[in-house]
Amino acid sequence: MVITCEQSLVQQVLYNDQLQAIIILAKFREPGIHFFTPNTLSQQLAYMQHPAGKVIQPHVHNPVPRQVDYTQEVLLIKRGKLRVDFYTNDQEYLESRILDEGDVILLIQGGHGFEVLEEVEMIEVKQGPYVGDQDKTRFDPLPAQKCANSIALGGKCFGDDVGAIPR
Repeated sequence: MVITCEQSLVQQVLYNDQLQAIIILAKFREPGIHFFTPNTLSQQLAYMQHPAGKVIQPHVHNPVPRQVDYTQEVLLIKRGKLRVDFYTNDQEYLESRILDEGDVILLIQGGHGFEVLEEVEMIEVKQGPYVGDQDKTRFDPLPAQKCANSIALGGKCFGDDVGAIPR
């Protein structure tokens, strides 16, 4: 198992060289248009910063047949603090990251769960249509004490191991 953690303003969560999530921290600022996702993903994530007066040419999106096999979600944290726990598709815990106000995450694959650390307001964007119980498989979360210990240390947990959660 290989998990990669970054302490940059744009972070990737990787498991066995597979992209699980992309996190854009609120402090990210770069002029222009920056896409963080490869063209192959069914959900695209970009950051845009333009000066006043910039004109974005009017356009329509053409119908293009696409096949979406897995739901990918984007969360924008408007207020509060949220812990995101990452799991393999086999429901094995990988690591946790903490999101703060203004942070954005694209959940690409694997499992995930959340714990609200401070009252949170967030916006979720994902592909539809939603098909109820067919859309997801629920499972028991990581025992709270394991992550509570790592959060208290400002860390991330790998089972019983404790390391640092990037922020």
